[in-house]
Amino acid sequence: MRKHAVIVAGGSGSRLGGALPKQFRLLGGKPLLWWSLKAFHDDDPACVIHLVLPEQFMDMWRAMYAELPETDRIEHTIHPGGPTRTASVLSALSTISAGEDVFVAVHDAARPLVSRQTVREGWDKAFSHGAAVPVTPVVDSLRMLEGEGSKAVDRSRFVAVQTPQVFGSVILKDAYRKGEGGVFTDDASVVEAAGVAPVLFEGNPENIKVTNPGDIEIAEVLLARRRDD
Repeated sequence: MRKHAVIVAGGSGSRLGGALPKQFRLLGGKPLLWWSLKAFHDDDPACVIHLVLPEQFMDMWRAMYAELPETDRIEHTIHPGGPTRTASVLSALSTISAGEDVFVAVHDAARPLVSRQTVREGWDKAFSHGAAVPVTPVVDSLRMLEGEGSKAVDRSRFVAVQTPQVFGSVILKDAYRKGEGGVFTDDASVVEAAGVAPVLFEGNPENIKVTNPGDIEIAEVLLARRRDD
């Protein structure tokens, strides 16, 4: 298996507030996006890592990366992000070859606490099934909006979707070709629209998405607990 990890950090992170995009905020003394690079590198140093960034922030990242201790510098390739998540993924995916032995994991840089176990299981499930997506149970009660009202729904029928989502490169590239021009919220949706049903596997509850004010502080607590363990 030849592994490629596409780390998508193409957004502005405006919901988090502040002038600095969230992918560059410090978490545990390192830029938030660095933790995703580390997770894939720690799982398999041979994994080829692709980082997708807004073009206007590429120089900022290069400067931050240069300031990291040499032992923390993880080899990767930088790609310019597009106006949508779909375009950003395609920016990196277009440089990856299609082959039966080539697999691609697409991961949101806003999920810095992905575990090595989740990464490893994603590769394994994709190798066996062609497409794999980590999910966690929904713990909150759910209601479905209907007109001006709403109704309760059975939460046991739903799961929350995480990344990394892992695919055979032939499957993912073909799905993006078929879905050209469409806008999708994640890669599983692209693949599903092309007729491939991904297998679901258990995700990591700590694999939170840093989105809103206060999420950095929560991530700091989870990271500290992981270090203590």
